[in-house]
Amino acid sequence: MSEVTICNLALSHLGDTATVASINPPEASVQAQLCSKFYPVARNALLEMNAWGFATRRAALAQLAAPVNACPQPWKYTYAMPNAVLNVLAILPKDAPDDYEAWFGPSGKEHYPPYPQGYVPVPGPGIYMPQPFTIEADVNGKQIVLTNVCDAVMRYTTIVEDTTKFSPLFVVSLSWLLASMLAGPLLKGDAGAQEATRCVEMLDLFRSQAQQSDANQRKTQVEPAVSWMRGR
Repeated sequence: MSEVTICNLALSHLGDTATVASINPPEASVQAQLCSKFYPVARNALLEMNAWGFATRRAALAQLAAPVNACPQPWKYTYAMPNAVLNVLAILPKDAPDDYEAWFGPSGKEHYPPYPQGYVPVPGPGIYMPQPFTIEADVNGKQIVLTNVCDAVMRYTTIVEDTTKFSPLFVVSLSWLLASMLAGPLLKGDAGAQEATRCVEMLDLFRSQAQQSDANQRKTQVEPAVSWMRGR
């Protein structure tokens, strides 16, 4: 599924019979000019709306030895923001056993057998792996990451331009979002506003399905940190 195909799908949602053959660079038609302008905006906006698996990355952060700003309280460490970060999902210790929770005592399958209760007693509660952080800008306007985690790792979503990475439901959702942006310039007036509203309603419908499908591609095992809750 190419960018041009997604643009033509968006135009078809509006009942526009025109088709575009190129948006980068755009051909001379009004439709192509508008698609070239709004397609990147719609794509990046939809990417930011959810932690899509195909757009999720992780990277070890580079600590700033001499930060431009003195690290404010209560933060201990200042890191440079990696390139192409669209949305920060979590800051993790580099040795985190998973992205969600770790707890004292045995791990993995040792949690369960041979204990009849279905869990292994541990000496204390667990700790949640995602750690507090904040994103700010230094005096030069560059984004920095402030946290209390040494050797921190970031999970984040990034801008994905390769349309072959998009799931079918993501493509449909993107086409409706793009159609909502094209409706006003192409249809104009009340008709354009009404059509934009309809397109947003369709976007919401398909986006929820796309998010559910994307979530089904990941299996996480989040275990309660308190031992008595694990035994329930």
